[in-house]
Amino acid sequence: MKVSIITIAYNSENSISDAINSVLSQTYPNIEYIIVDGKSKDKTVEIVKSYGNKISKFVSEPDKGIYDALNKGIEMASGDVVGFMHSDDLFADEHVIEKVAKLFKEKDVDSIYGDLNYVFKNDTNKILRYWKSDEFTLSRLKFGWMPPHPTFYVKRKIYEKYGGFDIDFKISSDYDSMLRFLGKYKISTAYLPEVMIKMRVGGASNRSLKNIIQKSTEDFRAIRKNKFGNIFTLIFKNLRKVKQFFEK
Repeated sequence: MKVSIITIAYNSENSISDAINSVLSQTYPNIEYIIVDGKSKDKTVEIVKSYGNKISKFVSEPDKGIYDALNKGIEMASGDVVGFMHSDDLFADEHVIEKVAKLFKEKDVDSIYGDLNYVFKNDTNKILRYWKSDEFTLSRLKFGWMPPHPTFYVKRKIYEKYGGFDIDFKISSDYDSMLRFLGKYKISTAYLPEVMIKMRVGGASNRSLKNIIQKSTEDFRAIRKNKFGNIFTLIFKNLRKVKQFFEK
């Protein structure tokens, strides 16, 4: 089983090496690593090129935002499974993809997901929030549950069949895609009950009050678009975040 991992970047010189090294350190042997850069103006491109043929595919060109770049990566992917390593993120350890591939084979599912730690920007060993997932059910999804998108690995054929990211969303296209896959089309999934990803705080969806409001607005639009859930789905989705500060 080939696993395609996609990193998108824009002016990411301060963190891109950490992300790349985290992918390259994985023990699983059959990884296709794709980097899509949005025509960075800093040293991001120079850093990526310094890794030579350790990067399977690389493109640097203007795009229409995060989700357009992710779609480009999916189109470039040739793996059986597609996952994402954002330029600010890290794998929790070097065995994550090995465990992902093993679970896909054991469960014979369309997707898998796990847990995630939000960590401090300058100390990735210091945890701010712990996003503990749980076993998937449709009722949980309707009550605002969702898996952490950076841990969500999906068979490429699912993207081919049901589409990639809707670029009309600026912040919530990942939520839209998960409602589409898990709620609307009911693809199969399995839970890997351990931390897969360390995510540095400060992402697009929680960078400011304006972005938080935009995120909630887009989340509700995704709920209505996929005809899965209602206003209470959004309310419970936001309330679930509070719990993450107290999980251990």
